This record gives sequence, structure tokens and C-alpha cells, in this order.
Amino acid sequence: MNASHVHTENAYRSLSETTELDDPRWAFGTGIVEEEGAELSSPVPSGVDATDLAAYCLMLGDDALVLQHRLSEWVANAPELEEEVALANIALDLLGQARVLLGRAGHLLGSDEDDLAYLRTENEFRNVRLVEPSDELDFAHCIARLLLFSTWRLALLQRLQQSADPVLAAVAAKGVKEVAYHRDYAVRWTLRLGDGTAHSHERMQAGLVAVWPYYDELFRSTEIECRVGVDPAGLRAEVDDVLDQVLAAATLERPTIPGAFTVGGRAGREGLHTEKLGLVLAELQSIARQHPGATW
Repeated sequence: MNASHVHTENAYRSLSETTELDDPRWAFGTGIVEEEGAELSSPVPSGVDATDLAAYCLMLGDDALVLQHRLSEWVANAPELEEEVALANIALDLLGQARVLLGRAGHLLGSDEDDLAYLRTENEFRNVRLVEPSDELDFAHCIARLLLFSTWRLALLQRLQQSADPVLAAVAAKGVKEVAYHRDYAVRWTLRLGDGTAHSHERMQAGLVAVWPYYDELFRSTEIECRVGVDPAGLRAEVDDVLDQVLAAATLERPTIPGAFTVGGRAGREGLHTEKLGLVLAELQSIARQHPGATW
């Protein structure tokens, strides 16, 4: 990845920003709402239920939190140093989004972002299941998941820029710049692998097959999403169109395998997850649970 391709509005930029020595904030994500003129404690918009808004922030925050953890597993494991830096950069962007969204939810629920990240159990998480399984350090699998997720999330964030909630609007305003880079990165690698050698083509197709069962879930509508956010069903045509163009250019076939199971119509947004989420949380939450109340 050439340096010229790195978007100027990304998490690494915060490393070079000077802050006061006594500023308790750390680099990633904490400046999003300030940059856009919002605060985590902003009043709930008229006509919006605070509990619904908190639940919606958890959904979007959990998506970002779990996927950033999976992407962080590539540190010291990526095929090239440049790709290691790129994936870490993307993970940090998502971590910044997760921090603000969980912080907003925490304010509304009388909690904080750390409690929501580290002390909830599996069935309390509200992320889509696409972000949960390990890619077993298969780079094509990683790229396939990032392609689906970033294409979907970019379409969602573009609409959320018009949200009545100033925090959601602020996350979306910065997030579209970040996720546009994430999608561009995934698209370029999909083209390179899909239309490369016979072996790279086979691996990229296998990566798509591995993640495709979780694709339909991205467009399942829940009542909370429809009331306070973006109805994901309305994103399907746009996301399908982008993916069809990318797959055609990469000489890849759109998988036709069935979607992942639901139970009583429940999926990730309702707390029904794969067994892989427990493994993610066991690692993500281990220090906080071993040393409750610790600060650092």
C-alpha cells in the first residue's frame, strides 16, 4: 500500500496531535464528537426514546468493537509489513467509532464505555455475526469480510450523517471518510487476488464463500433500527450493486449459499451469536475481569 493511498482522516493522525499533559483522553476516537461540535452528553432529540437510542448505539458500537479485535489479530501476522500497518490502521478507526458509540450509550444508560466493553456477557452484545468468526489468519478471508462489512457500513454511515442525534451524526461524518478508505483497501485487494493467479483467485473465492452466510443478516430490520436509525433493508440494493461490480471486475462469482441460521427470528442484533464471540470476549475482556476496578 502506497503512502499516497492512506486517507488523511484516519486514526494514526491522532498520534501526532499535541494534547495537554493532564488530558485524560487517549488518541483513538475521543476527538470525534468534539471535531463535529457534539458532546456525549448532548440531549436526546425530541421524539426519540433514550433507551432506543442507547440500544442503537450499542449495535453500531459492538459491530466496530468486535471487528477491530479480529483485525488486530493481524498485527505481526500480516503477509507484509505494509498490510500489517494498514489493517492496524483500520482497526484503530473502528476502535475510535466504538469508543464514541459506547460512550454515548453509557451516558444514556448510566454506565461508561469500559463497563459496556468489558463487563457485558455474550448475549448482551448486539453486533452482527459477520464480525465474530476468526479468519484463521487467512488473508483472503480477512479481505472478503472487510469488503462486505465496509461496503455495508459505508452506506449506513452516509445516511446517518442526517441523524437527529448529534453524536450519531458526528460519528457518521467522520466515519464515512474512514470507512471509504476501508472499502477502497478491501476492493483493491479483492481485485488483486481475484484477478491474479489461479491460486489467489481460488483463495479469494473461498474467502467469499466463508463469510457469505452472514451477508443476509446485514439487511435484517429490527424495530429499534427503524425507529431511531437507518433501516438496513433499505441499504440492500446499493450494497448489492457495489459488490456485483467489484466481483465482476475481480472475475469472482457471487456465492449462492444459504444464510446463517436464526432462532425464532433472532440473530446478532437480538443477542444470538456464534460460539466464536465467546472466544473474542474471553480475550478482549480478560484483563478487566481479572483486575476489576483497576485504572491505568
